[in-house]
Amino acid sequence: MTEIKICGLSTADSVDAAVAAGADYLGFNFFPKSPRYVDADKAAALAARVPSHVAKVGIFVDPDDAALDMACAAARLDVIQLHDVADPARISAIAARYRLPVWAVVSVQGSADVASGRRYKGAADRLLFDAKTPKGADLPGGMGLRFDWRLLAGVSHFGLPWGLAGGLDPHNVAEAIAATGAALVDVSSGVETAPGVKSIEKIRAFIKAAKAA
Repeated sequence: MTEIKICGLSTADSVDAAVAAGADYLGFNFFPKSPRYVDADKAAALAARVPSHVAKVGIFVDPDDAALDMACAAARLDVIQLHDVADPARISAIAARYRLPVWAVVSVQGSADVASGRRYKGAADRLLFDAKTPKGADLPGGMGLRFDWRLLAGVSHFGLPWGLAGGLDPHNVAEAIAATGAALVDVSSGVETAPGVKSIEKIRAFIKAAKAA
C-alpha cells in the first residue's frame, strides 16, 4: 500500500486529523520563510501529539548543524528531509551525525532533473520528486505546482526508494499513484484553504483517496 505524508502541519487539530485518518508520516517545516514554519516550542508541542507508529519528518532547506540540532531535539524527529542540498557528501554527513534516515528532494522540471537523483545513491535513504519552483521563488516547494509524471518512468532502476510530491490533492492522488507507482505520496498545499492553513476535510479526503488507490 502507498504510504502517505501530510506535510507542513502547524496546528494541533491538523496533526490529530492526519493521525486519525491514517497518515504514515507528518511533516514539520523548519524553513523560516515558509508560511508553514514551526519554531522549536511549537514543534515540540505538536510532536508530543504524534503516536510512535507515525513518523515525524523535519523539512529543511540547506540547513546548518545548529538548525538541525534544534529541530531534532525539539521534535524528536524520525526522518530528515533536505531541500537544496546537492552534495551527497553533506547528506551522508547529516545521516551519520543524527543517525536518522535522510530524504533528498529532487526538484523536477525535465528529464535531466529526474536523472540527477542517481547521484544520491549511497547517501540518501529515499528520493522525493517534487515540482521545480520558479526561478527566484522564496520557497523550494509547497506551491501546488505539478510536473509531468511521465518523467518518472524508469525511476525504479535508481536503486533507491522514492516518493512523489508536487501538485497533489484529494482529486488527483489516485491518478498519480496509478500513473507512477509511487510508494509514497506527499501533500502540503493540496490540503489547504490558504498557504499554511490546513483543511481537516481535505486531509481526510486525501488520505482516503490515497488508501483507496
